[in-house]
Amino acid sequence: MVHVQKRIIEPSHGDWAVEARGLVKNFGDNRAVDGVNLNVRAGTIYGVLGPNGAGKTTTIGMLATLLRPDAGSARIFGHDVVKESQIVRQLIGVTGQYASVDESLSATENLIIFSRLLGLGRAEARQKADELLEEFGLTEAAKRPLKNFSGGMRRRLDLAASLIAQPPLIFLDEPTTGLDPRTRTQMWDTIRRLVKTGSTILLTTQYLEEADQLADRIAVIDHGRVVAEGTVDELKASVGTSSLQLSVQNLQDIEVARQFVERVLQIQSNVSYESGKITAPMANADLVTDLLIALREAGIPLAEMSVQKPTLDEVFLTITGHGVKEGAVSASYESKKAEVAKA
Repeated sequence: MVHVQKRIIEPSHGDWAVEARGLVKNFGDNRAVDGVNLNVRAGTIYGVLGPNGAGKTTTIGMLATLLRPDAGSARIFGHDVVKESQIVRQLIGVTGQYASVDESLSATENLIIFSRLLGLGRAEARQKADELLEEFGLTEAAKRPLKNFSGGMRRRLDLAASLIAQPPLIFLDEPTTGLDPRTRTQMWDTIRRLVKTGSTILLTTQYLEEADQLADRIAVIDHGRVVAEGTVDELKASVGTSSLQLSVQNLQDIEVARQFVERVLQIQSNVSYESGKITAPMANADLVTDLLIALREAGIPLAEMSVQKPTLDEVFLTITGHGVKEGAVSASYESKKAEVAKA
């Protein structure tokens, strides 16, 4: 085993882990990334949300120095990804492809090899492998060959391998795709712990719930462009207000209740009702208390009341005109995505 001495590069103390301006990448006639701008604050989870073929993986490839931009620029903790690529590579960890050098070797053996390649001594590499296997719930499978691992176990090992050097910035390219709900939740908990210990996470996903659960800010990307950016609440507010839903106990009260809703909430239209349930936009939450008092004084008992915020699915549909799971993927893009995974 060749021992590689790794020079430690400390990230700068600026506010920004990632600063990208006008990133462009073409694959033949396909412009996979078309002028992407991103600002990721250090110590946060930043979500890049979009369907397959939107340009998420290609953007990660450029930020991680795996692909050279055709236009634009990007800095990682102040270091240019093209001119200072060697420094950038010491500041980042990248997941998205399986982490193994030999399918016949065990998880422990693979992690030890990665650790040695990064400059850790023999004893330190063994200790790091044991710690990571325990962190990701893989201790019982530590001696099992990787070819016998499930998809979820491989994903967890992939993330574990990216953390050997404890990088300040971690790129997670759809890290929970194909995982069962229990394993996905475990991954979310691990990602949150990484941020609490000082890491910055840039997460690409096509799971709306994942972005909603994890991200401090979200960029919605479609056809290679950032079409919206903000916090989850800001994005939801951009497509409309929350809605109030009321269910009356007695169906004969539904029309009178609807009139109360319109008058007290000061709504002239967009109030609908069906099967005893009234749905109305709620622009002023303070008026809801007045409405409940008015309904009680009128002798109209309610069976149920709830407030529904717009969903990220509604955000994506409103902004892009299609759902996050839709969108054609060109053959040239998929081919290049495979190349990025192998890099």
